[in-house]
Amino acid sequence: MTWFRAPQASPGAWERLEQACMFDGVPPERPGGGLVVAVTERQLRELPIAAPVLGSQPGRHTLKGAETNLYAEPAGQSFRLTIAGRAVEVRVAPAEYRWSYGDGTTLTTAAPGGPIPEARWGEKTATSHAYTATGDVAASLATVFTGEFSVEGGPFQPIAGTATVPSTPRALTVWRSEVRLYADDCN
Repeated sequence: MTWFRAPQASPGAWERLEQACMFDGVPPERPGGGLVVAVTERQLRELPIAAPVLGSQPGRHTLKGAETNLYAEPAGQSFRLTIAGRAVEVRVAPAEYRWSYGDGTTLTTAAPGGPIPEARWGEKTATSHAYTATGDVAASLATVFTGEFSVEGGPFQPIAGTATVPSTPRALTVWRSEVRLYADDCN
């Protein structure tokens, strides 16, 4: 290892101070035989990560102006790999949800949302959306996963980078409702 210093009089010039070896002879071997095994962002993105199912309430049909509750049904996942002859376990978990409601509106959340009781349909939730026009839309979701890995049962270490996995879009039809009051019965 070599140490350098920038002299006071000439800050742009470096002067060599000292050179030393950190180890006597050969450096010690790393645990496990000296081979460093890591999972890269590219390997993370190539894993067959299952996308969360995109749910909606009240269902395929919703009303203009009412809150439509969209939610994801995610699950943590794990994979077993062999890298350089060594057993590696990879765990992935959702970290971010990128919602696209099909009408140009988007939302990014850390939570997947969830179903609500039928009596509360139409209420605002953390992932709901109120459509302002009637018609057919395709709501979609992209989930960002982070990962960690363990080599041969060792401690888990974070994987640098993320993997974004799109869910199957959900087709919705937005209807309008009209309320009319009558003084007599409908006959």
